[in-house]
Amino acid sequence: MSLRVKEVCKEKGITITQLAEILGIKQESLSRAINGNPTLDTLQKIANALNVPVSALFDEVQPTQNTVRCPNCGTELEVKKKE
Repeated sequence: MSLRVKEVCKEKGITITQLAEILGIKQESLSRAINGNPTLDTLQKIANALNVPVSALFDEVQPTQNTVRCPNCGTELEVKKKE
């Protein structure tokens, strides 16, 4: 399961840099946390700063195996076998 902090920030109209400022940490530290293995405490702080539940920070389970979510923009893409 991957985090969708960047997508939630985009939905809220703030940047990762602004989120880091709200949290009182450096942007690099926040990026390391969300791209690594953040603790539950860190996830809770991020969720509180974004005013969302922690569950909103995670990708939803893919409904089928022939779809993928773009890690850059969050768009769900359908994968088709070339005939």
